[in-house]
Amino acid sequence: MNAIDQHTEVAQQPWTRDEMAQRAALDIPDGSYVNLGIGIPELVAQYVPQGREMIYHTENGLLGMGPAPAAESVDPELINAGKKPITVVPGAAFFHHADSFAMIRGQHIDVCVLGAMQVAANGDLANWSTGSADAIPAVGGAMDLVAGVKTIFVITQHMTKTGVPKIVAQCTYPLTGQGVVSRIYTDLAILEVTNDGLQVLEMAPGISFAYLQKHTDAPLLAPLSKIT
Repeated sequence: MNAIDQHTEVAQQPWTRDEMAQRAALDIPDGSYVNLGIGIPELVAQYVPQGREMIYHTENGLLGMGPAPAAESVDPELINAGKKPITVVPGAAFFHHADSFAMIRGQHIDVCVLGAMQVAANGDLANWSTGSADAIPAVGGAMDLVAGVKTIFVITQHMTKTGVPKIVAQCTYPLTGQGVVSRIYTDLAILEVTNDGLQVLEMAPGISFAYLQKHTDAPLLAPLSKIT
């Protein structure tokens, strides 16, 4: 790494997992019924913007999920679909998981926030298997969610642990859904899926458009504001 690259790296401040979740929460309309996927998406429940109400749904049969409890307040009978401890808000409702999926398939959920292994420039999503022989498929309710929920957001690290881009021109992993993703939130940027390609809406502090494009395996449309 030369001196210029080293200086650039030091100046970069990728968003943390919590900052990614908080930023996604800002884009969820007031009064929305929201389903959260396993992993980083679960953190979104911690960040309801002031003055808004979001009604969180989980596939195992709860409408009215609250944020994660403090360690001393965990109730082992209150868990989400990812088996993580949760709280419930006043007025919450419990029901059979078949009814929960009827809500999803009946398009009664407004927004779903999911994780991803890959997201393509056209909004294709792969988030359940790498397709390799030793992979452990973990589709859960994702295929129902992308087919039945009105708006799909994705939160994911921009690259894998080995530096491979997760935002790609075309998915190489088995698809969860075709053309289903509306917006992508990563530790480097927020991207909107448009008919013209991936539009950069915002970049993390210190992240240049050139750096973002270098680490994205799909063409990007530069943000409307001034880029560096």
